[in-house]
Amino acid sequence: MIAAKGLSKNFGEHRAVEALDFHVPAGALCALLGPNGAGKTTTVRLLLGLLTPTEGRAEVAGVSLPAADAAAARLRARAGFLTESPGFYDKVNGRENLEIFARLYGLTGVDLSRRVEHWLRRMDLWEARDRPFATWSKGMKQRLALIRAVIHEPEVIFLDEPTAGLDPAASREVRDLIAGFRREGRTILLCTHNLAEAAELADLVGILRRRMLAFGAPGTLSSVRPEVEITLSVDAAPMARLLGGMAGVDECRAEGSILRCTLVDIVRDTPHVVRTLVGLGADLLSVRPRVPSLEEIYLRAVREDHS
Repeated sequence: MIAAKGLSKNFGEHRAVEALDFHVPAGALCALLGPNGAGKTTTVRLLLGLLTPTEGRAEVAGVSLPAADAAAARLRARAGFLTESPGFYDKVNGRENLEIFARLYGLTGVDLSRRVEHWLRRMDLWEARDRPFATWSKGMKQRLALIRAVIHEPEVIFLDEPTAGLDPAASREVRDLIAGFRREGRTILLCTHNLAEAAELADLVGILRRRMLAFGAPGTLSSVRPEVEITLSVDAAPMARLLGGMAGVDECRAEGSILRCTLVDIVRDTPHVVRTLVGLGADLLSVRPRVPSLEEIYLRAVREDHS
């Protein structure tokens, strides 16, 4: 579980993040979206206890922040962090690189060897384990970085731009791995610029630009009502007038043979509209619901904040 209440951070005169309030329940994946400099990485560092907030508080995996040394150590044991750049030793092989970081989490002996082998095999890196890290592909390096974030079996995982700079095939591999972590019940905060990635993976989405512009399930973020587009075989104007006052229809307008109806609830009200049109003798050629995409919601939120 991740929660923030009034979380703010200043760097001198600069306000990096301001009054963040949000809650990510256990087992959910939250995508944090925002332009460069929006405060995403600062937020992650605050939630990991790497930065002390100027104001506010947070709780991650049962640890309250800001935290004393003992509590901070508990948080490190319960949370994993994938940084934007891998940060391994180029001349050291992949297995030894992983062992170095696993020891920092307190893993030793048989347990360390067992976990390293398990994760290298799971991530399809076992055959490359003795090759120097510098010779690995970008996708392989990112998979090793993912192992480092989870080798100590954390409850919560923070991922900062996990697919940045990867080719489409490597990006697909990483997204599949993240989806696997979610299925295992881990709580995940994913910072990304990739809106398609967020739409595919996220239970919750936060749009950040110093402050939280919007937060919630993807389908609840937009203030724009969903719309259904219905193509008729004749001019749509008469039907638009008849549907305009119907329950569940906010607005209905005609554009030639096309009806555009703004609905209160697209799932509930679309069948009712279609049945009404058929009952009135209309010949329907197509029915196409249209819900604002995450990209549209994101761009609208950032544009309105900028203005």
